[in-house]
Amino acid sequence: MNYTTLAVPNDVLYIAATNKGLCYVGNEEQELFDYAAKRKEVLVQDNEAMSVYRTQFARYFSGNLETFHLTLDVTGTALQQQVWQTLMTIPFGDVWTYSDVAEKIGKPTAVRAVANAIGRNPVLVVIPCHRVIGKNRKLTGFRSGLAMKKTLLHLEGFTTYKE
Repeated sequence: MNYTTLAVPNDVLYIAATNKGLCYVGNEEQELFDYAAKRKEVLVQDNEAMSVYRTQFARYFSGNLETFHLTLDVTGTALQQQVWQTLMTIPFGDVWTYSDVAEKIGKPTAVRAVANAIGRNPVLVVIPCHRVIGKNRKLTGFRSGLAMKKTLLHLEGFTTYKE
């Protein structure tokens, strides 16, 4: 598993990929190492091998990319996969609530399970879990912290949430 780092506004992203595709994006180095160990992968820092990923993330963070064009290598339960696919349909600059996502997947009473699946998203930004907010319009849980969530939402032009 190759990985690289990328400086982004007020943070650093760790980006990892297998030969099948992007498998991890987050801002915690130890979380990346734990993720690789869980997948029984050896991590190798290789900026050149990761250049296609670095380029797209740099374009996104500079405001020149709204949709990523990357192959993903993510594993999860059937529900997690369904939720992650649904998250990828949330338009750039828009937000949905956890209830909206639950309704979109045909499980309107499974809001808690949907929230858990969102929280296990290994590929932040590309699978845009930052575009999910609370029903009361408050920013809620985000694996990389609410400051990063705010940064991503502001980058996409969305600022009408409650603190």
